[in-house]
Amino acid sequence: MKNQIPFSFDVPTVTEITEKIKGLLEQNFRDILVEGEISNVNQSRNGHYYFTVKDDSAQLPCVIWRSTAQRMDVDIRDGQQVVLGGDLQVYAPHGRYQMIVSLVQQAGIGKLQQKFEELKKKLEREGLFSDAHKKPIPPFPIKVGVITSSTGAAFHDIKSTFEQRWPVATLYLHHASVQGLNAAPELVKAIEWFGNQQEPVDVLIIGRGGGSLEDLWPFNEEPVARAIFNCPIPTISAVGHEVDFSITDFVADARAATPTQAVVIAAPDINELRYLVDDYAGDMETVLQQKIQTYREYVYRLANSHALLVVQEKLKFQKNRVDSLLDQMDSRIDRVISERRSRLQQLSSTVESANPRVVLQKWTESVTVLSERLDNRYNRQLADKKTKLNKLISGLAEVNPKAPLERGFTRILQDGKWVRSSKEFDKSVDTDIEWADGTAKLTP
Repeated sequence: MKNQIPFSFDVPTVTEITEKIKGLLEQNFRDILVEGEISNVNQSRNGHYYFTVKDDSAQLPCVIWRSTAQRMDVDIRDGQQVVLGGDLQVYAPHGRYQMIVSLVQQAGIGKLQQKFEELKKKLEREGLFSDAHKKPIPPFPIKVGVITSSTGAAFHDIKSTFEQRWPVATLYLHHASVQGLNAAPELVKAIEWFGNQQEPVDVLIIGRGGGSLEDLWPFNEEPVARAIFNCPIPTISAVGHEVDFSITDFVADARAATPTQAVVIAAPDINELRYLVDDYAGDMETVLQQKIQTYREYVYRLANSHALLVVQEKLKFQKNRVDSLLDQMDSRIDRVISERRSRLQQLSSTVESANPRVVLQKWTESVTVLSERLDNRYNRQLADKKTKLNKLISGLAEVNPKAPLERGFTRILQDGKWVRSSKEFDKSVDTDIEWADGTAKLTP
């Protein structure tokens, strides 16, 4: 430092050089636009917003004063892709420059809006928005399909509202992303899944909460719109808030500003129905009471009219005549029946007496008696014959010539004749001696 030669010209101070830079930048960079991603958002106690807008290679400090933020009513968040408008300003105490923001827009919103309008006109020309294709929403749905994110607040709002308004419905949730690159294909897949069921739901709710045009863009995709148009189920689009419209809002059979309103469109309020039924029941009871009273008075007038009295007298006369004829007819019928019954009994007796079965029974009884008498006579005669036979056998036994032989005597036979005495015995003839158990021959 001691050996250095002093500059021969004036050297500006830091303040002076900073003032030159400040004048140069602030004069040449007014009302500029810049696009980038917001990061490091910080709101001071005074309500000012401090943040950085950046891209891949550089970053720019920015500030939005409280009055400007209140006027624009913006919501500055990290990660937003925006277009900022404003002036560059050099903050001399820190030797840094920053952008004083007076305009904030979503990046690419003009292109998306143009694409939205082009698709809307195309589908409208094809008739996808026509009321002729709108299917009526069933008044009392029992099965309700819901296509939304399973982790979002939309399904919670739909479910809680159904529980309050129409608890008889059963909800079937099919998860689908509601923003991002994969959202549109998942929405188409979910819509086609509900449309291909053998037992489809009664009504289909497709939706999500509000958001920017970029957030809602999956519901502006042409495949999603055509899937809703081809879906056989009545469909309610519940995308965004009241100020937000999407292509699905125009294609669907009904459009709801919010998921909660979709439930109001899809189903009645069960409490209102109860009150309505009670009112109808009361009105019906009143009308019926009036009708009953009117007809009661009418009947009373008819009952006391002269014409009815004349008719009643005629009916009474005819009734008495009919009663008399009925009595005569009953008497005649009884007499005829009695006569026919007597005649029938006589014929029955005649037929019964000539009945072959009766005659056969009589002959059978006679044969039985004769058989018994024959058996008795046969038995008696047989007993008599047996008695006589026994007597003859006894007598025969007494004169049996063999009887003496049985008692040990012998018999002498000559020439086959029994020699009964000594005088009849011939000594010169062969003699046979007979015993009970055999014979012997003697030769002289």
